[in-house]
Amino acid sequence: MEIRPLHNEEDYRAALAKVSVLVDLDPEQGTPEGDELEVLGVLVERYEQERFPLERPDPIEAIRFRMEQGGLSVTDMKPYIGPANRVYEVLSGARPLSLAMIRRLHEGLHIPAEVLIGVA
Repeated sequence: MEIRPLHNEEDYRAALAKVSVLVDLDPEQGTPEGDELEVLGVLVERYEQERFPLERPDPIEAIRFRMEQGGLSVTDMKPYIGPANRVYEVLSGARPLSLAMIRRLHEGLHIPAEVLIGVA
């Protein structure tokens, strides 16, 4: 097992190919192949995080996505945001989310609080 850091796209692609082979083998943890898969997985994940960082979604887009995902209407959002006019204000960006709204959206719809707060 020769494992080294992933410095470029070529290293990354070679590691992905090896990971694919190992995944197909479905090795047991603690075996040489299992250890190699685990270490390569960590290296690939680190490379991807550094080269292809994911931006956090906009809080309003996250709410809209959850509404679409769950088939929720403005009426369904009243327990989390308030009266319909307030829901429309929030969704249009005219009104910021309050701490209470963030808590209710997080607890009720499981939208990550970090996304709702807009923390990077």
